[in-house]
This record gives sequence, structure tokens and C-alpha cells, in this order.
Amino acid sequence: MSNVPSSARQETLTESRRAGISTGKPAGRSPAARRRTRLLLYEPIPRTRYLLLAVCSLGAVFAIWSGLSYGGIVSNLFLPTPTQVWQAAVGEYQSGVLYSDTVASVLRILSGFVVSSALAIPVGVLMGSFKAAEAVIEPAIDFIRYMPAVAFIPLTLIWFGTTTSQKVVILFIGIFFQEVLLIMDNVKTVPRPLVDMAYSLGLSNWQVLRRVIFRSALPGIVDTLRMSMGWAWTYLVVAELVGANDGLGFRIEQAQRYLNTPEILLGIIVIGILGIIFDFGFKAVYAKSFPYMSERKS
Repeated sequence: MSNVPSSARQETLTESRRAGISTGKPAGRSPAARRRTRLLLYEPIPRTRYLLLAVCSLGAVFAIWSGLSYGGIVSNLFLPTPTQVWQAAVGEYQSGVLYSDTVASVLRILSGFVVSSALAIPVGVLMGSFKAAEAVIEPAIDFIRYMPAVAFIPLTLIWFGTTTSQKVVILFIGIFFQEVLLIMDNVKTVPRPLVDMAYSLGLSNWQVLRRVIFRSALPGIVDTLRMSMGWAWTYLVVAELVGANDGLGFRIEQAQRYLNTPEILLGIIVIGILGIIFDFGFKAVYAKSFPYMSERKS
């Protein structure tokens, strides 16, 4: 072996390592093995681990809340214990108040959201597809969307009183103008070659708009609607805090008058639970309707 040139010995050693032959030193880990030992960007994780992490995060929030309230670190006047909130929930459920307020708020949310989205989708698709429509409509949309919806509450109370129509108008002002611009951006992400190919096949403007542009942008539009639902709850609660006779926001405002923090926190928790239900509903529709997009995101 001593007569073999050093360069030849080095080449033999390199080939042996590549072939997996032991050379007395531990071989380096494969790229796949190295990736599994550290967290990478966009790297998927098993669903069970994902759910476990989600449950642990919620458990951590509950543990912190329990420690601060039961331990007396924060006065129960400012942060009620989970037991106090549970007792408030039982009391409101038995009296029927919790059910009636929840139903009132959910009906208002659905009414305002449906009206806003039903108008925002066609307007947004039109603005994203035709530059002339964008030039005509976008300046007014941009101007109004910077006006806070909360500032319209006194005016809408004068116009509609404390009726459901007043809440729907506030929801419309808060949702519609944001939705339109986001849907317009969703439409603009449609690849231009798809549109050109559709025209080359002899499709009319209406057919290209309906069969190509709208269908291609639909996954993004559904995602936009999911985000809009979160905004809707914010604007609804603010509207119910100021002018309402029922609803979760109204109940929170009534509890605040008497420093009834368990009922205040109960209303906030119920709104959070309803928001999660709506959010998971949108995600389920998205996964069922666009499985190819779900696979791409996973």
C-alpha cells in the first residue's frame, strides 16, 4: 500500500465513503437526515404533531390565566377565575340570555357578511379584469375605506335607530371596501397566458371572465372571505356596544356598567369560539373545494 501514490489512495478513500464502506470514521449524515433534525422554512409536519402543538398553546394560555387569577397575582375584579366565568355561563344559559344574544349576533353577522360579499365579489372581479373599471371605481373605494366604520355609528343611529339594519350598514362599511380591493388583487394573480389561451380558443369576454378568470381566482377569493369574517365580528361588537338592545356586544356593555368582569370575559370567549367555528368552516370548504391548493400549502 505504501507503493501506491497518495493521490490514488485519496481517490480510493473518497469512493469508499460515497459507496458507504466503513473507513474507521463515522460517515456524514444524508441531506434528508439533516433536514429532519432542524426546522426548515415551509417544511410540513405530521398532522398529529400539529394538533398537539395547537392544543399545548391553548393549554398554556389557560394555565397562565389560571395562575394569575387563582394565585391572586391579579385581583378577581380585573381578571376573574375560570370558575367564575363558568358560573356566569351557566347562569346566562339557564336564563336563556346567552342563547338569545348569540343568535342575535350570529344573524347580524351573516346578514352583513352576505350582503357585503355578494356585492364585493362582482365589483372586485370587474376591477381586477378591466383597467377602465379599476380607474373609475378604485379612487372612491380608496377614499371611503380609510374612513373608520366606527365613525359612522352616530350617523347610522340617526338614520336607522338601534335596528338590525343599522348593524348591517356598519358591517357593510367595515367589510365591503376592504373586500373589493383584496378580491381585485386575487383576480390580478390569474396568469395572463391562461387568458390569452382562452381568447385564442374563441371565447368571448364573458366566457373568459366566468370560466377562466373567476375560477382561477376563486381559491384566493374564498381565503379573502375567511379573513373578512374576522373583521365582521370586530365591527359588529363595536356596533352592539353603542346602540343595541341585545347581542353579545350589548351584553358585554351591560356587564361593564356593573363591573361584572366574569360576564365580560364570557362574552369575549363566546365571540372567540364563534370566530373559530366560522374560520374552521371556511377552511373545510376551502380544503373540500380546492384540494389541489391544500396539497400545495401542506
